[in-house]
Amino acid sequence: MTATTPSLELDASGEWADELAELQQRRQMAARMGGEEAVARHKARGRQTARERIDTLLDAGSFRELGRITGRGRYDEEGRLLDLQPVNAIIGTGRLEGRRIVVSADDYTIRAGSSEGTLSDKWIYAERLALAQHMPLVRLVDTAGGSVKLLMQQAAAKIPGYGNWPGVELLKTVPVVGVALGACAGLGAVKVLLSHFSVMVRDQAQVFAAGPPVVKQAYGIDVDKNDLGGYKVHRKSALVHNEAVDEADALRQVRQFLSYLPASSHRLPPRTTPTDDPGRADDWLKNAIPHDRRKIYDPRRIMASLFDRDSVFEIGRWQGGSIITALARLDGWPVGVLCSDPKVAGGAMTLAAAYKTERHAKLCDTFGLPMVNLVDQPGNATGPEAELAGTLLGAVRVVQTIEDVRIPWLSIILRRAFGMAGGMHAPKYFPALNHRFAWPSARWGSIPIEGGVDAAHKAEIEAAADPAAARAALEARYHRIGSPFRTAEHFGILDIIDPRETRALLCDWMADARAVLENTRGARA
Repeated sequence: MTATTPSLELDASGEWADELAELQQRRQMAARMGGEEAVARHKARGRQTARERIDTLLDAGSFRELGRITGRGRYDEEGRLLDLQPVNAIIGTGRLEGRRIVVSADDYTIRAGSSEGTLSDKWIYAERLALAQHMPLVRLVDTAGGSVKLLMQQAAAKIPGYGNWPGVELLKTVPVVGVALGACAGLGAVKVLLSHFSVMVRDQAQVFAAGPPVVKQAYGIDVDKNDLGGYKVHRKSALVHNEAVDEADALRQVRQFLSYLPASSHRLPPRTTPTDDPGRADDWLKNAIPHDRRKIYDPRRIMASLFDRDSVFEIGRWQGGSIITALARLDGWPVGVLCSDPKVAGGAMTLAAAYKTERHAKLCDTFGLPMVNLVDQPGNATGPEAELAGTLLGAVRVVQTIEDVRIPWLSIILRRAFGMAGGMHAPKYFPALNHRFAWPSARWGSIPIEGGVDAAHKAEIEAAADPAAARAALEARYHRIGSPFRTAEHFGILDIIDPRETRALLCDWMADARAVLENTRGARA
């Protein structure tokens, strides 16, 4: 018997023996899910049942199911129960790492998890419960979406929508996670995407507005479901944050994501027991940024060094690659992370990177995670494609979002901070104290010196006996003037720090940031 399997053993005796016997019978019928054959077919595809998925996610034995015998009964002429077909939504509460959450799982063994085989009141109750009780919500989605058969069941057409579904309000209040475990069409796709974190299983899950049959009918196009909405599609679309190699990996990511967040926006994220020395200084950091500005480096290695060991959890790795978004810990405290990646588009702010930055800043602001921004920003992406995509509008949205956040924010300029995109590395007006530091490798300005020299001194360079040497001399002169030390002379930067000092500085700041949050938000973990 698994943790999610309802207890089937009842003492059917006493004055209510008949009723207790019927309760036991109904529980047994509901526990069959879609029946032996349907369950076997599902598992033959290498997939867990809905109940097994809940067991994998939650702490052992912690699941308390709600509405366990909800379904459609079949009766004889005398009104006696012959059979019970449970609805294909399993809901309840449980514990994840000791913390209470709400979980809702589609049972694919019953009519492919379709809304035609469920009762919306049941899964919506789980959502309303999460909102009312301020508990995180995890949706385990495996549904074929709507079915035309629903029309026959209801004997009337239903206007789309669920008036009592607090989907948007949930996002303002509690952490919401959507896990795509199969073909998630229509409502299923919305359940995955209307979340703070979404993950899909490679080659098993698909997310789309409608599946191949509908696409065929509408457009006459034959398309494979993975080509329509598989993980390779959503690496580019940015619809789904992360991908997983299998179901176990997907649920592991859910557990890890929620470990950084509080139960609701009315609380602050919990601290884990520190396991890493806040004063740790990795010597290699002094050489992390190449002196040759044309050479790139590995930003993820820098992140791994600065934050608590093994604490960096990346979100959306395959989308907007010029910016890395992650959750991490400093001396056990959860933080949000933004980090430029010069290996993708030179680190420039693309439209996808702008969208990714905006989404991450909103997540951290909602749940009180201070933000650390590791900056190497050459500016907004340029060129015909970038202009056609409306990249600047995406950048403006980032500016609006960052200025609206009310979380402590610290920026460390690793290398570049140029132009409009470079200027949006931190809020200008809140917090009142803009914590901004730089490594000796940092440079900043309205435009990069290399391109600026060509524009400002074009005629002089062309007229020189040795244009290349003339350009190099001008660049060297401007780089001397643009030294971060000259900015520090005017207190334009809070401090220039040795890269090896960074972790200790961050951990000290984190303790102060937590105190600020407790004072301004009036909340604790």
